[in-house]
Amino acid sequence: MTAPVFLSPLTVGVGERLRLDGAEGRHAALVRRLTVGEAVVVTNGLGRRHAGIVAAVGKDVVDVDVQEAQDVPAPSPRLVVVQALPKGDRGELAVELLTEVGVDEIVPWSAERCVTQWRGDKIAKATEKWRATARESTKQSRRSWAPVVSDLASTREVCARLAAARLALVLHESATEPLSTLDVPGDGEVVLVIGPEGSLSEAELQAFLQAGATVRRMGDSVMRTSTAGAVAASVISARTSRWG
Repeated sequence: MTAPVFLSPLTVGVGERLRLDGAEGRHAALVRRLTVGEAVVVTNGLGRRHAGIVAAVGKDVVDVDVQEAQDVPAPSPRLVVVQALPKGDRGELAVELLTEVGVDEIVPWSAERCVTQWRGDKIAKATEKWRATARESTKQSRRSWAPVVSDLASTREVCARLAAARLALVLHESATEPLSTLDVPGDGEVVLVIGPEGSLSEAELQAFLQAGATVRRMGDSVMRTSTAGAVAASVISARTSRWG
């Protein structure tokens, strides 16, 4: 059985002690019920990875004696998925899947045809829910680099990201070229837009094309927005050294 993974912003060296406290400490002590002598992995979500043994367990803290420490390089190219807001709890599903396949940044986007819209107080609450989902999925998938979940983006802001990208992509049913034949650069930033269930509006599509994006398709079947991003990100990753 592989050692459980926890998140902590701390960075220590081999032979030093690292303490899990706060919400992560309570989860380790009370939910996972870690015991002295048990192997664990602690990452800061920014590439630093500690492997060690539980030295002490308190009410809501766990101390870990670090036996190995390494700095894992960031994946390249950097993969960003702009995710149109899915309805219901499918937003959390999308974040979970995107994290599991290794996406580096998830940008929630309020497209014209999104059934779900984040407004007012809902913006902060929904964004935090996505970030919490990303943190938990980071641990489950044993990632050393946690994905960034950005603030809610407007279409204009998405266009700016596409214009600045090394490779800008939009999944769309009008495309004639498959995603699977794409030449992906080995570095820089790849930005991929996943539209809503009702597809992109013509205005959105034209704006993205003018920003320099290329449209691609994955196949004959139409996928839900909550799963399309993870599948497309997997196809892209398989054509780079990210999955090498």
